[in-house]
Amino acid sequence: ELTRAVGELDEEKVTEMLTEFVNSKPTEEEAQKVVNACQQGMGTVGDLFEKGEYFVGDLIFAGELLTEAINILKPVIGGKSESKVGTIVLGTVHGDLHDIGKNIFRSMAEAAGFVVYDLGIDQPVENFVEKVKEVKPEIVGLSGVLTLAIESMKDTIDGLKQAGLRDKVKVIIGGNPVTKEACEYVGADAFTTNAAEGVKICQGWVK
Repeated sequence: ELTRAVGELDEEKVTEMLTEFVNSKPTEEEAQKVVNACQQGMGTVGDLFEKGEYFVGDLIFAGELLTEAINILKPVIGGKSESKVGTIVLGTVHGDLHDIGKNIFRSMAEAAGFVVYDLGIDQPVENFVEKVKEVKPEIVGLSGVLTLAIESMKDTIDGLKQAGLRDKVKVIIGGNPVTKEACEYVGADAFTTNAAEGVKICQGWVK
């Protein structure tokens, strides 16, 4: 029912169900199941978007709804350190100002237990390099929607190589223009056009 409510973007119902759930003093395991139900709802939203039944505004709203859901659940999903599965440095590459996909990915990755450092949009190579040096993540996520973002992704990965950091991190690229060929061209480890799939790939890397 929760998955359906998230999929239907029924904010009132989602909030009501989650608040009731939190008040029922659930175990952390039960809470994790509820987070998964929310994520599956996001999957539904993604599918409906691909079919053209939902639009960009719906995706943005879904991302906000998920963030709100996670905030309600925070007291029961436990901020225990062991529940943090890994660290991701994330950003939209230079020359690109889009952040919807990135924000949805961030919400879903955080819901899955990752610590995400989101640099924002139009990020120069050195910002990624500095942040990777500072927080030593396992994963770097590069986002872009414009075709020119592919070149910026390549620049960023080359920058990580020059700084001697490339072999210390896995790089995933995401956004409309990314393909298997683009992934090989820029030198990334994986690509995705779907936030939920992107999170699954990242989970596979840190297990």
